[in-house]
Amino acid sequence: MTEVARAAGVSQKTVSRVVNGEPHVSPEVRDRVLRVIKELDYRPNNAARALLLGRYRRIGVVSLGTALYGPSALLIALERAMQKAGYSFAVSSTLEGQGISVAVEALLEQGVDGIVLSEPIDDGTPLTLSADVPVVSLAEGLERTGGASAVVGADGVTAARTATEHLLSLGHRTVWHIPGPQNWWAARDRVRGWREALAAAGAPEPPLPPEGDWSPASGHTVARRLAQLPDVTAVFAANDDMAIGALRAFAEAGLSVPHDVSVIGFDDIPAAAYLSPPLTTVRQDFATVAERAVEVLTAMIEDRPAPTQHATTAVELTVRSSTGPARRPASPRR
Repeated sequence: MTEVARAAGVSQKTVSRVVNGEPHVSPEVRDRVLRVIKELDYRPNNAARALLLGRYRRIGVVSLGTALYGPSALLIALERAMQKAGYSFAVSSTLEGQGISVAVEALLEQGVDGIVLSEPIDDGTPLTLSADVPVVSLAEGLERTGGASAVVGADGVTAARTATEHLLSLGHRTVWHIPGPQNWWAARDRVRGWREALAAAGAPEPPLPPEGDWSPASGHTVARRLAQLPDVTAVFAANDDMAIGALRAFAEAGLSVPHDVSVIGFDDIPAAAYLSPPLTTVRQDFATVAERAVEVLTAMIEDRPAPTQHATTAVELTVRSSTGPARRPASPRR
């Protein structure tokens, strides 16, 4: 940094301001310093910076480490949001059975300024963390013994209500649900939203089938049972993959979608628009969730006024051809 300052004809403090993106540097001076940085191939020494400032410019993420669309898309969105905010990215996975506390400790040992909990599974016990850095959780259930924390996420309950209300608005007497694994926060939110929408409309609540595991195979298994029930005209699957399995099961049973059965999914995976028929679904804005989480966390890290501490991000219903008006009552299915 001293060499850059000498070559650019400025003070070392000015170089520091440019490197850290701080204000009070004229555009001409900033351009000159950046040009010299490029010429000298200067890179900040993050270890030295951490010793000097007490900050690593790095954020850790605790993630399940799965290839499932939702968690993986959110992880990518978090990395991009952190890079945009000027922070590097570190991840610790809970996939191999290590608990969240162990994953957090691994991140703290690496050196992070804050942590995002993107862990979707609830193991049934309260999560208590004693980390001495700010923490943002993307799900409920976080308890802190000290330090700043916040909860930021998508409003899954409202999204599930919206999906169910869409089917009811098409004249369906009720809506059946294919639930995801109930140790996932998101799956529980979708069951809750489904129930709330039925209750608000005065619609009967069908029995909840056995839960799926987010895979097309599990959606197919549940939908094969539903296909035998003559009063099933509308199905809300907790994710698009299970909805895809349901489409296959209904086709195998000789039922037309949406003429005989309307199907709606959740996530809006890239393939959803290209199915036959194209799938009506609820789209989650992972980029917005990630940006808001990083915005809240960096405000706490940098001692700035933080945005809303418990913020939810709206979701969007994408209507396609897999949902339609309720059919007239038909003869019992074989």
